[in-house]
Amino acid sequence: MPFDSTGKISFDHIYTAPDPRPFFGTLRRVGYAIPQLAKPYFAKLIGEHPAESPTVLDVGCSYGVNAALRRCDATMDDLYAHYTAPDVLALNHAGLIEADRAMISGPGGAKFFGLDAAAPALEYALSAGFLDEAIHADFESDDPDSTQRKLLDDVDLVISTGCVGYVTEKTLSRIARGSRPWMAHFVLRMFSYEPVADSLAGLGYETARVPGVFRQRRFASAEERTQILDTLDAAGVDPTGVESDGWLYAQLYVSRPEGTAAELAAALATSEQEG
Repeated sequence: MPFDSTGKISFDHIYTAPDPRPFFGTLRRVGYAIPQLAKPYFAKLIGEHPAESPTVLDVGCSYGVNAALRRCDATMDDLYAHYTAPDVLALNHAGLIEADRAMISGPGGAKFFGLDAAAPALEYALSAGFLDEAIHADFESDDPDSTQRKLLDDVDLVISTGCVGYVTEKTLSRIARGSRPWMAHFVLRMFSYEPVADSLAGLGYETARVPGVFRQRRFASAEERTQILDTLDAAGVDPTGVESDGWLYAQLYVSRPEGTAAELAAALATSEQEG
C-alpha cells in the first residue's frame, strides 16, 4: 500500500467502493477501533447539548460509521462481523442496503449529517439510512455554497474520528461560522490541534482536551511504525508507552462557543464508559 505525506499507509481506495464491505474488511485486519471508543463520548455530548434532538455533523464520515454505531445500537465488532459474513458478502448492492436498513433500531435521539469528499461512501450512507443528509464537499478549498450553508446552519454538534490533520482549521472554521456548533474531535497525536483551537478562538470558542489517549488502530506494517515514530519525534511527541506499543493513538478535544470547554471536558472524563 502507498504511504501519505505523514508516513501513514493510505487507505484512500476503500472509500471509493460502492458499499462498505471493502472498508470493514480492510480495517478489521488492523483493529480499527476509534469509532467504538468515541461512541460513549458522542452519546454524552448529545445528551448534554441543550437542543432537544441535536443535529450532528460527522466530518470525514465515510460510510456513516459513527451514525451507524448509534442508530443500529451496534459495536465495531458487530459491524465487522456483519460486513465480512459470507451471506452478506454474497448480497448485491440493493440487497446489502436492505440488510443494512433492517439493522437500524431507531433515530437515536439525534439527526446525523455527513461531510466527506468521497461521493460513493456518502451515497451509500444515505441509501442505508445511516445519514439524514450528506454534504459532498472539500471545505479546505472552497466555501460552502448556499445549499451547503443552509445545512450547516442547522448543525448543533460537529464530530470527527481521525480526519483532523488532513482536514484543517480551514474546514472547521468554515463550518463554525454558521450555527456556532459544539465540536468534539479525536485527533491523532501526530497532529497538533492548536491551529484549529486558535482559529476557533477567533470565533469565540474555548477549547479543552479530555484526559487520556485512545487507540485508533494497529500499525499496518513495520515500515509504517518506523515512519510514524519518526513523524512523532519530529513533532516533539514522545511515543514511549503509547505508539511504541504498536498502535496509533488519538486525543479528544472539545471546543465550545459558549460556556466553559474545560467543564465539558471534565464531564466527559468522568462519564461512565459504555460500549
